[in-house]
Amino acid sequence: MANTLLEQGTKKLGFGLMRLPRLEGDGDVIDVEQTKKMVDLFMEAGCTYFDTAWIYQGSEEAMRKALVERYPRESYTVATKNAAWAGCKTREDAIEQFETSLRRSGAGYFDYYLLHNLGQNRTQPFEDFDMWNFAFDMKKQGKIKHVGFSFHSTPEELEEILTKHPEAEFVQLQINYADWENNDVQSRAVYEVARKHDKPVVIMEPVKGGLLADPPQTVKDLFDKKDPDASYASWAIRFAASLDGVLAVLSGMSTVEQMENNLSYMKDFKPLDESEMAMITKAREAIEAIPIVPCTSCDYCAKVCPMNIGISGTFTCLNIIKLYDNVKRALHEEQFCVINPGKKRANECIKCGACEAACPQHIKIRDNLEEAARLMQMN
Repeated sequence: MANTLLEQGTKKLGFGLMRLPRLEGDGDVIDVEQTKKMVDLFMEAGCTYFDTAWIYQGSEEAMRKALVERYPRESYTVATKNAAWAGCKTREDAIEQFETSLRRSGAGYFDYYLLHNLGQNRTQPFEDFDMWNFAFDMKKQGKIKHVGFSFHSTPEELEEILTKHPEAEFVQLQINYADWENNDVQSRAVYEVARKHDKPVVIMEPVKGGLLADPPQTVKDLFDKKDPDASYASWAIRFAASLDGVLAVLSGMSTVEQMENNLSYMKDFKPLDESEMAMITKAREAIEAIPIVPCTSCDYCAKVCPMNIGISGTFTCLNIIKLYDNVKRALHEEQFCVINPGKKRANECIKCGACEAACPQHIKIRDNLEEAARLMQMN
């Protein structure tokens, strides 16, 4: 099954529909006309993989208008996702997400259907609601062609899931050169688990949410010296696409210019050669050489914090600023790793010091929280 699935696509670039362009003056409304232009360029280049999700607001409807209503159904493939952990109280709630996706997209069937964002407490709802069997039942009915899942957690948990569910046909993983050896993301380790189980891999976040399109200056200098005409994003996407067993590399493009740039090197994709791969290693080492907060997210500090501060999540945000000088992205990340989980922000620290006594890394937590609050302009 794995080899057959990999043979189905000849172009590795996938169009991620999570970051579609928005209308000027109304950031909540997707610019369908610009999306149509991007879809046309993508299709003209012979690329066919479109990735959306029930939880991406407006994305499935925009795909219907820009793609489904304008191209023959057999000329492209659609992937969408089920988030059973997102407010579902019953199996019927989770199943309704599938039906909603069919209505919104108008696709008729899904070439790839993913159980969305497995990992930690998000894994169990799919078991509780028997969504694995539901997805394969839909496959028998022809409404789904291939069933897989996306994943954000440890290699150990991925091993557990793939051992329990060998029927999964593919896995979507966060992989990029900056996170390849990262202790939190562990891109290399999860990739190796997937390949050990002979699962094709769909790669998400190859440009790390856009951060690697504007990497640290030391990385820019390396890439510019090697190939001054290549975009920084091209290095990141080509690295991901050069890995063995990759079904698609998703790029969440937001502009026609981004689409044109990606197609310039992915339309006739050439894997990184030995010297280029060595340059990627140097780029990763340059990123790792930048001083950051050495937090391992063990969260011993959080267990003793009387204020319930999102300490490790805040340090993730602070490190984004230290590495990429991107406060906007840090604030966006804070929503997911501090605010949404119900933790308090760094500016609410009372400086009691209990966290520092519990930290195995001996991090000056209070000083770093104060710096995060200042840089992120918390009131």
